[in-house]
Amino acid sequence: MEGLASFRAVASLSSRPRNPISASAFDARGAKWLSLPSSSFSIVRAQQMESKGTPLSAVAVEGEEEPEKVELKIKEWEVGMYHNEVAASQGIRIRRRPPTGPPQHYVGPFEFRLQNEGNTPRNILEEIIWHKDTEVAQLKQRQPLYSLKKDLDNAPPVRDFVGALRAAHSRTGLPGLIAEVKKASPSRGVLRENFDPVEIAQAHEKGGAACLSVLADEKYFQGSYENMVAIRNAGVKCPLLCKEFIIEAWQIYYARTKGADAILLIAAVLPDLDIKYMTRICKMLGMATLVEVHDEREMDRVLGIEGVELIGINNRNLETFEVDTSNTKKLLEGERGELIRQRDIIVVGESGLFTPDDIAYVQEAGVKAVLVGESIVKQNDPQKGIAELFGKDISL
Repeated sequence: MEGLASFRAVASLSSRPRNPISASAFDARGAKWLSLPSSSFSIVRAQQMESKGTPLSAVAVEGEEEPEKVELKIKEWEVGMYHNEVAASQGIRIRRRPPTGPPQHYVGPFEFRLQNEGNTPRNILEEIIWHKDTEVAQLKQRQPLYSLKKDLDNAPPVRDFVGALRAAHSRTGLPGLIAEVKKASPSRGVLRENFDPVEIAQAHEKGGAACLSVLADEKYFQGSYENMVAIRNAGVKCPLLCKEFIIEAWQIYYARTKGADAILLIAAVLPDLDIKYMTRICKMLGMATLVEVHDEREMDRVLGIEGVELIGINNRNLETFEVDTSNTKKLLEGERGELIRQRDIIVVGESGLFTPDDIAYVQEAGVKAVLVGESIVKQNDPQKGIAELFGKDISL
């Protein structure tokens, strides 16, 4: 379907904003970010557009919208598209947004958007990220970053997520448990119909969980940030991981205002500089960062980032959703495992953990914590489910 386009008439724009917006670009050869003026950044993108047959003069804006606002929208889209290019250079296959989506292109009096297979997500993770990109943009409009920073003063104190995992491992001799408070998932559907987040969180804590992972995504996991608020307000003492698809720093501040003690960063989605930047923000806020990897290349990238204390190895292929627990052992063999031990990084095993044998397998590979959802959330008695998972009672 390459080449299809939809058209409608729009008003013309005779001039562009006089005050350029600053931008940054990634120099792949020098492996560093360069600060570029808006004009330079636009020239790069404009040259790419011209090479594809879109003349520079063919720019117009719809209706009465101010030129400055249109320029900002286009600038944000250009940065997003450049983000895809940087990510691809690091082996990241998940695109931040559709390559032929908004903002629309303008040719003379006509507006058009190319329609082709590029507008279709390649897998469920990419679909989630595309939706999250739109969702976060809307949330930021309603509650800008400066207002979130004000709300930080009223946020509950940060609790030591990493310390809780180390203490649990030391106390039981088993991997510290991060128990999930999760109602549903795209691959399994609804896991628990009678879902009471506070009741489940309290049961996990009584069962010996060191920390809790609270799903925040609403559309795909039926989660909520308000679940996190309710759990903290109920007096649950376990540190909380905000299980969300983080793509912007704004989400970190928002999670902190809701009581999160840690966040998840997915290496399959975020370029290295994003992970570095977000990790520093978390340290500034006193939060922990769990960086999730799925393969050797992602593990090598994350090990090249200073300050990483928690690495999660997801045994689930996020593109196919197939699970293979041997992935954990593979990623912890040889030099990688030695480097992790030298840096005293806590490795968290994720996905495919249902029995004491599964726990023993990943622990032998070098895991000191596990993140478990389905195998205990589906139990009528989560406390009993935790004991069955570990083959013993690990409660205090």
